[in-house]
This record gives sequence, C-alpha cells and structure tokens, in this order.
Amino acid sequence: MTTKLRVGVIMGGRSGEHEVSIISGQSLIKALDKNKYEIIPIGITKSGKWITDNVINTLKAGSDNDNKELTEKILTPQPHTHQLMALNEQKMTNLGLDVVFPVLHGTYGEDGSIQGLFELANLPYVGAGVLGSAVGMDKVIMKKIFAWFDLPQVSYADILKTDWLEDQDKKIKLIEEVLAYPVFIKPANLGSSVGINKAKNKNELIKAIDIAFDYDRKVIIEEGLEDIREIECAVLGNDQPKASLPGEVKPSDEFYSYQDKYIDGKTQFEIPAKLDNKLVNEIQEMSVKAFQALDLSGMARVDFFLTKDNELILNEVNTIPGFTKISMYPKLWGVSGLKYEKLLDKLINFALEKHKQKNELKTSYKPKSDWYK
Repeated sequence: MTTKLRVGVIMGGRSGEHEVSIISGQSLIKALDKNKYEIIPIGITKSGKWITDNVINTLKAGSDNDNKELTEKILTPQPHTHQLMALNEQKMTNLGLDVVFPVLHGTYGEDGSIQGLFELANLPYVGAGVLGSAVGMDKVIMKKIFAWFDLPQVSYADILKTDWLEDQDKKIKLIEEVLAYPVFIKPANLGSSVGINKAKNKNELIKAIDIAFDYDRKVIIEEGLEDIREIECAVLGNDQPKASLPGEVKPSDEFYSYQDKYIDGKTQFEIPAKLDNKLVNEIQEMSVKAFQALDLSGMARVDFFLTKDNELILNEVNTIPGFTKISMYPKLWGVSGLKYEKLLDKLINFALEKHKQKNELKTSYKPKSDWYK
C-alpha cells in the first residue's frame, strides 16, 4: 500500500489579497487527488495566527482576534522534522508535512517571507524560492531586472512614501515630465489589482498615489497604453520551464480591476487567444525568458500588453497565480493539454525535485585547521 503524501495547503495571510487566497485554497483542496495526497488545510488569519481547524469557514468568518477557541499552530524551523505543531494546553501535537502548497497571494506569502521559513524548516514547497519570490513581488525591482535582459516594457516612475510626504509637488512634476496621461498607479508589492487606479489628470494622480500608499511604502506609476489587448501566459517547471498557450483577458471595466476580477464576473476570456503562430511563439519564448530572468521555479503567470501594431510589451510576472475557478493559470494549462489535477501533481513533483537538488548541496565546510577555536 502506497503511503499518501501529506500536503499542507496554506491560504489566507496578512495581505490585501487575503480573500482571494481563501478561494484559491478552497479550489486547490477540491482538485487535489485524494488517492495520492492527505490534504492538511492550513490557514493564516489576518492577524497572523496559523490554524488547522475548520480553516476555510474560520478564515471567511474573520474576526480571529476575538475568537479564543482558535488553536494556534507554529511551523518549527527545525530542519529535519517538517512539523507543524499545535499549541494546545501546553501540549505539542505533530502534524508532520511532506510538502506545502502555498496559495498566499501578496505580502508575507508571495514576497519571499514565508519561503524563507520553509527554507529554514527544510520543507519542500511549491513555487519560487526566496530570491525569485522577492523580486517577482516588487514591481520596481522586477522591471529593473527585465530592463537588464532587454525585455520590452512601458515607461514608468517610482516613488517612496517618505519622498512623497516630503514634497508632493516636486514628485508630481517629475512624474509628469516622463509620463503622459493616462497613467496607472500601483502599490509596488501587491497583486489582484488591490490598490490600483487609473489617473487621467493631476488631481486623480494625487488621489491614486495616496490610496496606493495605504498598501505599500513604494508606489509605481506606469504610462497607460491605448487600444491594447491583455495577454497572459502560464509557465511551468524548474530549470527547463515550458510555456502554455496564451490567453486573452477582456475586462468589462476600464482595466482589469479587483471588482472586475472577482465580484462582477463580467470579464470575458478567450482561451486560447486568437493569435497567429508566430506571435504565440514569441509570447511563449518571452514568458520563459522572464521566468528565468527572475530565477523562478515551479509556476508563474506572465502578463503582456499587445498593441494594435502587434508589438508585445511585458507587463509583470505573478509567482503565485490565482487558483480560483476563474483563474487563468489552470485554464491556460487546460487548453494546452494539462488537466487541473495533473497540473497540481506536476507542481508538487517540481517542488520535491527542487528540494532534493538543494539537499544534495553541502551546508558545512571543514577548514584545514581549527583556527576558530
């Protein structure tokens, strides 16, 4: 009898994308093969508590600070046990894990923070490592790396909150010197279109920047493009990644907003996108190049703009793409011949493969003399 892998599905988190993460986790748990995996749902509440009891309902209910019945857990950084320990009446209950699948979108889940904890615990995990997660999350650093690899991008500017508070007029003047309206204003380290707004003039720009600074200390302002198509491509793998067929997002709003993505449900998708073979190949090649430029692993969704002249412009990379029922990442692989359940199998296998390679490396060095004593 084959022993099932114990898979921890981690969702929620201290992020503006908390609610999206819950739905991604719910979808993932439903799709994982119960004959192969023992699934352990793990929730992180908005205040940062780790829980394993009635996870989805508890996270959806919120107000965890007032819930004294929640049994809090901790992931031990001890590198050999892979234990999630329950703190219950001073007793430690072992909930050992073989691999974790984080669907934590945004800060403290997609930015390298939790990946660092997994590394300390020597625990296999799905997705990019600490470095790839961190640079993939920060849109400003991401764009600087893309520029180094000569990947085409829109013009942009970035500002820190301290500089904004010191002299708003100066910053507005600098932005208007390099960018033409309309512009898009985004928190540098967030996704799911949280905190994003479009500005067509100076007053709208100031208001949008203030909103973005509610979510991050750094804000990016990108020049808007007219008459564009939004194209997305999914990448899968470690050192030799593959790209899916691309799909097209057709927002019902002025842009693909949070409301449009998850609430109104009016966005239309064309999967696969109606593109000629040459353009499909170009999108796939650029997706893999962006994936490798950021030193990613496991999975990523790469987003593009396509102009009316068929010029391809790289927008950004999402290292933990959504896994909701409407999410593009699993849908793109579906039309590329890889069903949802098999996609999850591959992602788990890539996590175990990466972990095995890392554990074959030396972590100590024997000097020729005991000079340090």
